[in-house]
Amino acid sequence: MNTFKSTVNATEYPPQLKHKVIFETFDALNQGEAMLLINDHDPKPLFYQFQIERPNQFTWDYIEQGPETFRVKIGCV
Repeated sequence: MNTFKSTVNATEYPPQLKHKVIFETFDALNQGEAMLLINDHDPKPLFYQFQIERPNQFTWDYIEQGPETFRVKIGCV
């Protein structure tokens, strides 16, 4: 079973804060730790933002891919 240092349920935040909270949570991870992201749509744009802003620093693994709930394990490399 996967364990996560933190969980961010993006549905609980207003749109203008979602990515800020997610990146702050990710930045608090130590190497080898992971966070769980829960969202109500595919967070693919966030994946692309991670590629630009945190290149080679993260892993991205879908645990659940919709249609109503998306859960992604984001790890710190």
